Amino acid sequence: QVQLVESGGGLVQAGGSLRLSCTASTSISSFNSMGWYRQAPGKERELVVIISSGGRTNYADSVKGRFTISRDNAENTMYLQMNSLKPEDTAVYRCNAASMWNIYWGQGTQVTVST
Repeated sequence: QVQLVESGGGLVQAGGSLRLSCTASTSISSFNSMGWYRQAPGKERELVVIISSGGRTNYADSVKGRFTISRDNAENTMYLQMNSLKPEDTAVYRCNAASMWNIYWGQGTQVTVST
């Protein structure tokens, strides 16, 4: 069973930065795509960014220019660098990985941005 483990969440002031990590228990090069999703209290889960195995990215408009996704295949880890954080970025962030046959989710990490 593939496991995804996120880390790096926390409390930060508006304008600050955080870097989230998502480490897989298997080679991430086997995934067709990986991504970050978030869910704020009382809201539906939304896509933050997705990256294909070929490196193509798709960012939500709300994070373009502020967030950057990357993958380190050697470390089996995906990162989300979040800069210029806003209170509206507060949510539980979960990583996602899709293979040809399955979709996997991490347990989530809380990001809280204070004013």
